[in-house]
Amino acid sequence: MSTLLHIDSSARSGGSISRQLTASFVSQWQAKNPGGKVVHRDLAANALPHLSESMLGAYFTPADARSAEQAEVIKQSDALVDELLAADTIVIGVPMYNFAPPSTLKAWIDHVFRAGRTFKYTETGPVGLVTGKKAVIILSRGGMYSEGPMEALDFQGKYLKSALGFIGITDVELVVAEGVSMGEEAAKQAVASAEAKINASV
Repeated sequence: MSTLLHIDSSARSGGSISRQLTASFVSQWQAKNPGGKVVHRDLAANALPHLSESMLGAYFTPADARSAEQAEVIKQSDALVDELLAADTIVIGVPMYNFAPPSTLKAWIDHVFRAGRTFKYTETGPVGLVTGKKAVIILSRGGMYSEGPMEALDFQGKYLKSALGFIGITDVELVVAEGVSMGEEAAKQAVASAEAKINASV
């Protein structure tokens, strides 16, 4: 049975283009994977705690040497890593906030990027351990950042693609809906273009 990990990070519960597009992806994925399992993680409705000193200490303590407190602190991170490793496909909805992904998504990354679990250090450098998966990152942004004078301020898709590649997810597709704050017609065209790319990628 195939498993899809569906992650939403928009702070908006309604009127969110990234949520609209991830929902479209999920619907089409389910149609093509009858009986498949969908795990939905809403990072706005259920925000994760940001890194703390106690969490970092638990991360770098071997499992058999962790204290009861450390085991409790790391429990949620372990569950998130298990969730990621169990998925065959990952779809992530990502609005652009101040040129970058929401901090809620960065918190998720800090929970699942774990030495010894999702990557390992070797004599020749780090090696990703999360292999054989496909990720579709659905990006929404008000302006135009794919090219032109604002391209240098795109710390959204490039960052996420590079970060996922670090842990071994190299099959990453970016679906971009941009210019959505540049008028109603521009928004409609951006969403339609993104929907077409989703149709082709599922």
